[in-house]
Amino acid sequence: MTRAIFPGTFDPFTVGHASVVRRALTFIDEIVIGIGINENKNTHFPVERRKKMISDYYRDNPRVTVQAYDCLTIDFAREVGANLIVRGIRTVKDFEYEETIADINRKLTGIETILLFTEPELTCVSSTIVRELLSYGKDISQFVPEGMDIG
Repeated sequence: MTRAIFPGTFDPFTVGHASVVRRALTFIDEIVIGIGINENKNTHFPVERRKKMISDYYRDNPRVTVQAYDCLTIDFAREVGANLIVRGIRTVKDFEYEETIADINRKLTGIETILLFTEPELTCVSSTIVRELLSYGKDISQFVPEGMDIG
């Protein structure tokens, strides 16, 4: 059984993240979406609210669970028994950075990382952009997966 983590995302509710999870589930048995806790990070939704939003969205898919964590990605992977890390990327620059991190994780733990590009039409949608729009009170419904309750 392949159990993967999708870690380090502070606001993992954008359509780009949902597309990565959907595609990863075509070849992975189970995914644990990790919500990174960082008290110094400016997030619009508190950790428990983010966890509920994402859990509710995937409630009909028993292959996806959501867990908050505040440790290193490799420690989180060990904690949940993952044997694979999934990372979503939007640009070639993201790819180069994530490839370096993946190599370090592999050397330290032996855990492989799969890098999945966000679907082309979603490349401009990042959590940072969504948070910025939210801070100005803008409608972000087009940037979140259809059916996800962000209310």
